[in-house]
Amino acid sequence: MTTPHLLTAVAAAALLAACGGGGGDGNTARGAQIDAPLTVATLTSAQIDAGTAGSGLQPIAGKARCDVRVVALHYATIGVQGENANASGVLLLPAGACAGGSYPLLAYARGTEVSKPRTLADPADRETLLLAAMYAAQGYAVVATDYLGFAKSSYSFHPYLHADSEASAVIDSIRSARGAASSQGVALSGKVMLTGYSQGGHASMAAQRAIERDNAGEINVVAGAHLAGPYNLSGSFRATDAIAGYQFFVPYIVTAWQKAYGNVYTNVTQAFQLPYSSYIENLLPSPTLTFTSLVTSGSLPASAPDVARDAMFQPAFQADIRTNPDNGLMADAKKNDLLGWNPKARTLLCGGAGDPTVPPPLHMVVAQADFSSRGLTNVTSVDVDPSIRAAFGTNGQAPTDPTSPAHASYFGSYHGVFEPPLCQQQARALFDTLK
Repeated sequence: MTTPHLLTAVAAAALLAACGGGGGDGNTARGAQIDAPLTVATLTSAQIDAGTAGSGLQPIAGKARCDVRVVALHYATIGVQGENANASGVLLLPAGACAGGSYPLLAYARGTEVSKPRTLADPADRETLLLAAMYAAQGYAVVATDYLGFAKSSYSFHPYLHADSEASAVIDSIRSARGAASSQGVALSGKVMLTGYSQGGHASMAAQRAIERDNAGEINVVAGAHLAGPYNLSGSFRATDAIAGYQFFVPYIVTAWQKAYGNVYTNVTQAFQLPYSSYIENLLPSPTLTFTSLVTSGSLPASAPDVARDAMFQPAFQADIRTNPDNGLMADAKKNDLLGWNPKARTLLCGGAGDPTVPPPLHMVVAQADFSSRGLTNVTSVDVDPSIRAAFGTNGQAPTDPTSPAHASYFGSYHGVFEPPLCQQQARALFDTLK
């Protein structure tokens, strides 16, 4: 999940300152290149430094040591039923002064997106620029997937917060990156790090779990840093207060899980009220609309989260989630929780206590307590809220008046603008000790 603010030009500056198949036949190996890797741009260290200096990110990212080659990927993967599918993504390779080295591979999973055409193989993309500055320009090879259902993927929907397909998209991006790096004449060290933000935090943790369980001999994961991710989905559906961005994220989950599992409702009108029931199943992701235009067009409500929830969902549907132990959505949420497993590699959880979209008490704190309950000492958590308040609050405090413009601006920017670079800083601090 990310907030709509991440899509604005201001937020982009702050970040640079944050059931169908297709794409292959039955003989296509997972991770195989569908199109030849294509270099679309090279970002020079001077360009990267100019961007980070102008945006305020340079104290966090540091000055670039390397140029960064941006390589578009299109690779074979699998869908939610294990069927053949395809996905695209980007490989960021250290170049220039760093050419000729051997680099660890960092696999990144991006935050929530509603615009179907978006690809990270775009040198102007806000997350691509952040990854270039934070990692690739510092001597990491970076691969980032666009997920199923986006950009070049012909998959018929995006399985939003579906842990298994998020994991397979990330795992196959690693395989694709290895082949592409070799074809580009770049050596990889064999060490793999995993990270992701928001939805990507859920995806990167799902990938770490899957690799350590099924692919440890193939992929040497030395660390995972999972940032502001919704790890406790079943718990979040029991919460009485709607999260910030509810009108985007929850309909996305409900319709995606209905397509993946077929057990959330028998008719869309059981879950959604008019007018949303007439089009919601085909709304997300959109070929034309963004977070902003989804609201300005009236496709999704612009109201406060609790008001949006009650306008969109049928009262009986909401009540059944909270009270029925056999509720289909809750059963699916439990399948996609990321609790009850034991990470083997060093693992970091990062979030901010003031996050109104992925609240740490519902997710990071619950996950850390779950890991700690089994005596795991390799999993740690960090709260970046003090740094956010120091940088963006008043006298180290968040605005407390909920009716003030300052309150709306601060918390509206928290998850999408303030939190990502600070959590990425924590992730890189861990990775730098292991690279």
